[in-house]
Amino acid sequence: MEIGGLHFTYLNVALFGLAVFLLMGVISFIRQGIKGGAVLLAVLTVMAFVAGVLWL
Repeated sequence: MEIGGLHFTYLNVALFGLAVFLLMGVISFIRQGIKGGAVLLAVLTVMAFVAGVLWL
């Protein structure tokens, strides 16, 4: 799929979806007061997002 000159594949969309899912987990952990888990999940979220961007 071509959007704005970028070629999106199913893997790109899946990685961006995973990043959004993990970001919701970060928000949930912060609300529960689990700071260590939130930081770990935030790192995984950034890694998933960067992987999606680099795959473009």
